[in-house]
Amino acid sequence: MALVELDRKLLQRCLSRDPQAWDAFVERFLGLVLHVARHTCRTRGSTLGPQDEEDLVAEFFAAVVHDDFALLRRFRMESSLATYLAVVARRVMVRELLRRPSAASRTTIGLDSHAADPGATSPEQRLTNREEVERLLNGLTDTEADIVRLYHLEGKTYREISAAIGVPENSIGPTLSRARDKMRRALAESPT
Repeated sequence: MALVELDRKLLQRCLSRDPQAWDAFVERFLGLVLHVARHTCRTRGSTLGPQDEEDLVAEFFAAVVHDDFALLRRFRMESSLATYLAVVARRVMVRELLRRPSAASRTTIGLDSHAADPGATSPEQRLTNREEVERLLNGLTDTEADIVRLYHLEGKTYREISAAIGVPENSIGPTLSRARDKMRRALAESPT
């Protein structure tokens, strides 16, 4: 999708420091960024409250204004501004989720599609322990472990993973699925 004229003008206004431009920018893209924050948290198995979501959104907008809007200056206008911002927002969210101890302690590696219950003791909930995650990763082949790390811990896309480790993009999903199955079985067989 191409850059629409409305976004081109808004981008120019922000970069030229128009006083009302930033408010218009935030108003236009707040919903998108909040959606990306929620989706990223959900797909990574995080359970975050409203304050955590607000913090993630604030981190994204801080990243946008950082270094005199460097992030917007790097936009090549080869896609829609919303697409570019969604990709950047996802990277910011993943980085923040990994950085924040409170968020990381509530994050699973995606073996369960439901949010972790802090009082639960099912095998999937035990994945909140980073040592347990590393132990489980050691039970995988090198390729499987690399794919799990890149996808779940670094937030890379299938395309990025393919380029990074030289595995065909269409084999990333099946390999990820097999790795998750192995990890589930290892969890089920391990003592409590």
